[in-house]
Amino acid sequence: MVNNEPGGESQRLVAEQGRNKAEGERKVDEHSRHSTEARRVVDEAERGDAEQFRRIAEEAREMHEKHRQALEEIRKDREEGRQCSEGARAAAEDARSAAEEARHATIAAVNATAEALAANLEQIKFLEETRRMIREFRDTRKASTN
Repeated sequence: MVNNEPGGESQRLVAEQGRNKAEGERKVDEHSRHSTEARRVVDEAERGDAEQFRRIAEEAREMHEKHRQALEEIRKDREEGRQCSEGARAAAEDARSAAEEARHATIAAVNATAEALAANLEQIKFLEETRRMIREFRDTRKASTN
């Protein structure tokens, strides 16, 4: 069937152009859908990467906090150690002072003992001298009575 109408050819061209245009739009739509799908996949991957980065940053923050707490504990322990050392130094100084006082007390006690022994020796000498004089006196009296 041949259409010999004067407007038939132009209608066919218009229809062909419409079909071509629809095909082009369909291809653009399909390409747009593929692009949209590809963009969705890329966006999803970026969201996954961002979430992973967020988790890593959170873990790093938690680790930093743990390290800060550990450092604070170390500082406290070091301060306690320093205070214990100061206490030990003070106790050692007190012990040294007490030992020095004990040494002086011992020297004083030795001097007192020496003085007491010297006084006892003088008393013994006095008693011996007195006994000797009494014996001599008795001996002299016995000799004169005989």
